[in-house]
Amino acid sequence: MGRTGILLQNFCVTFVTNYIVSMNKIKPKYLIGTGVVLLLIWIVSNAISQPGVQDLTGNFKEVAVYRNENNTGPIVRVYAVTTSDTLWSEMEQYGNFMPHTKYGSTKVYFFREGTPVPDQVLPGVENIAAEFKPYCLAVYDKDAMSSVTFRRFPFGSK
Repeated sequence: MGRTGILLQNFCVTFVTNYIVSMNKIKPKYLIGTGVVLLLIWIVSNAISQPGVQDLTGNFKEVAVYRNENNTGPIVRVYAVTTSDTLWSEMEQYGNFMPHTKYGSTKVYFFREGTPVPDQVLPGVENIAAEFKPYCLAVYDKDAMSSVTFRRFPFGSK
């Protein structure tokens, strides 16, 4: 739980002890109202403390992004990302955090920081230029049926 969640919990405890317990007689409407407020605070604190890309340790940076303009059919997303480390599980988790649309596809190419990286990615079968393929560490691919494929060194290593 993040700092915000802890602050919200402290507020809830203070509110309950000062407002509800100090009253001589607890009225049902105050008890129900307090329950609703506590439930809303709990829901909001959980919603804002969800893990995300910023919590990963790989120092990931998007250097190129492609998204087709088609909003009525399958949406294709392609990313080129640099990372400072080759933690495979972190790369796969990064791919899982990327947006995905039903019947669309999401593909993420990972490169080591400091190596040649494409400044643009393209739609179609070949998303990156051949000159960058030897530097690609991994490819995360989520297809139209939400099936995930994660390949290490898909084009060989350099």
